[in-house]
Amino acid sequence: MDFDKLVSVMRRLALEAGDAIMEVYNSDDFEVKSKSDESPVTEADEKADALISAGLREAFPGIALVTEEQAASHGQEVSTFLIVDPLDGTKEFVQRRGDFTVNIAYVEDGVPIRGIVYAPAKNRLFYTRADGVSVEETGGFDKEAPGPVGEIHVSTPDNGALMVVASKSHRDQATDDYIAKYAVKDMTSAGSSLKFCLIAAGEADLYPRLGRTMEWDTAAADAVLRGAGGQMVRFEDHAPFTYGKPGFANPFFIAYAPGVELKEA
Repeated sequence: MDFDKLVSVMRRLALEAGDAIMEVYNSDDFEVKSKSDESPVTEADEKADALISAGLREAFPGIALVTEEQAASHGQEVSTFLIVDPLDGTKEFVQRRGDFTVNIAYVEDGVPIRGIVYAPAKNRLFYTRADGVSVEETGGFDKEAPGPVGEIHVSTPDNGALMVVASKSHRDQATDDYIAKYAVKDMTSAGSSLKFCLIAAGEADLYPRLGRTMEWDTAAADAVLRGAGGQMVRFEDHAPFTYGKPGFANPFFIAYAPGVELKEA
């Protein structure tokens, strides 16, 4: 894989998809439909998916593509592939809360090694450079010429005063019970894959997820987290988290900054 080309293409497509999403987001009204699993989908999801999918297939025709909005792609058995969530956080989008992202990742042998997470309503852009190091870009987000970037790195956690981030739309009692096992200094809620990016940027230490997610929800942000020195493990046994699972469904997980003393499930 040509990582310079990969990162350039993923970045451009994420920004173009962000423009398409914000056009719908800023409109007076938009239709919200329900998919077979009852999750919401909008015109913005579909426009962003079409744009990203076409761009990735043109640039990397020999690499398998898995995308949330194309059910036919979910039956593949692959360990190296591109994976896309064109609009992660549709509930936040529908409620105009801004915590939604464009997620694109490259998974190699079950490990997400390059990824981009773009939050167009919040003007935050996180990605792994060609060398695998994670950065946050600032500036005008020109599609052809990256602006200033700063390397990001997870914090050195204080187990007596942890910063915890939790889901905004999927919080439940089991999550609260697990978080209660830690000494928590402060807790914040965030939508979509931004929770991983807050850990990657040193703004939080721990994100436990005891709920349903799919690989396209997590792969890009997991790549950013890994490139910033963070880790993601299975909730039940703290085993390494892998991708390319049957149906691309995830088990419960914990994302964290190394140094956090993980509690048992």
